[in-house]
Amino acid sequence: MTAAPTPHPGFGAFGKIHREFFDALGPEGWTDVAGYAGVSEKILSGQLDPERRAGAVTRLARWQPGAAVATTVAHDWCEEVFIVSGSLRIGTAAARDQSTRLPAGTYAVRPAHVVHGPFFSDEGCLLIEFMYYPPTP
Repeated sequence: MTAAPTPHPGFGAFGKIHREFFDALGPEGWTDVAGYAGVSEKILSGQLDPERRAGAVTRLARWQPGAAVATTVAHDWCEEVFIVSGSLRIGTAAARDQSTRLPAGTYAVRPAHVVHGPFFSDEGCLLIEFMYYPPTP
């Protein structure tokens, strides 16, 4: 059994592991996001510890065409989202004419507990997300 890699001290409280360039878009490492049909993720670095309210994660999220989150969501960590390719819509497919299209290049930054969504994607999209608990002073 191989021991888990030790976080690099240069990342401080975020506890991330040093990794040099690798194929982030390659086929390995993608997993389905529980409760989100058509959405998969690849953790690029880090982890969140909800019990200690600590940590940071950088991940890719891949939405297939037609994927949707039908309800609003809120969480206790901060979040930054950048749409790399494709598009996402705020709203529901049932009320498409009232939805807002978010094209590639769109960015959001949210503190904890901000309600957002619902979302759906007609064409699919690729997001990079940064999720973190603010370090305590």
